Amino acid sequence: MIRRTLLRHAQTVKQIHPVCISRSASILHTPSRRISSSSLPACISRRYYSAAPEAAASTDSAQASSEAQGEEDPVKKELDSKNREIIDLKDRYLRSVADFRNLQERTKRDVQSARDFAIQKFATDLLESIDNLDRALTTVPASKLAPQSSDPDTSADENTYNKDLANLYDGLKMTETILMGTLKKHGLERFDPSEGEGQLFNPNLHEATFQTKVEGKEDGQVFMTQQKGFTLNGRVLRAAKVGVVKNS
Repeated sequence: MIRRTLLRHAQTVKQIHPVCISRSASILHTPSRRISSSSLPACISRRYYSAAPEAAASTDSAQASSEAQGEEDPVKKELDSKNREIIDLKDRYLRSVADFRNLQERTKRDVQSARDFAIQKFATDLLESIDNLDRALTTVPASKLAPQSSDPDTSADENTYNKDLANLYDGLKMTETILMGTLKKHGLERFDPSEGEGQLFNPNLHEATFQTKVEGKEDGQVFMTQQKGFTLNGRVLRAAKVGVVKNS
């Protein structure tokens, strides 16, 4: 058995120590000689130990570390889950606050709009009556309202008639002034683009019914108003019908 063992060792170290192989072969072929460990070459007498215990120890440590890591994983997963839940809840909270503020703003605007334009239909129906009152005042010529001169050919009946007409005109004018003042308190206002020097045509406020040449005025300027316009709290209730200058 010793020879077999030595042969196996010799075959193992054949490629590494060729000199040792020759010496061990000479020893193996000596039958009557007692072989001792001291007579063997150093390369053969060397003992080899298995690394299995070290590998087992490293495997055990790896398993222990993996088990420790496995014990920490649930805590980390739960922490990550809670963090994601917090982020999601914060996002929902901010969105809810933004939606509520937008709802407040929309409600406020709707309430204000309903308050400002609650009389829109009533004001629209009232415009025709205001137009008729204005036409009645404009049909009276200014010469009929002035006091008559001391002309011997003028009769007393004519002087009395003119005075009554002037009183009627004044009464209608005061009625119009009070009516327009009351409507202005509720946001209804009347505008005349031809008053003063005349305004430039604005399609948002004016409706052009015709164009013509007018000396001394520039193109696009309003020179005549056929029907006055109205606004209700800044919104055009009815555009003014006007004549526009076009010299070119």
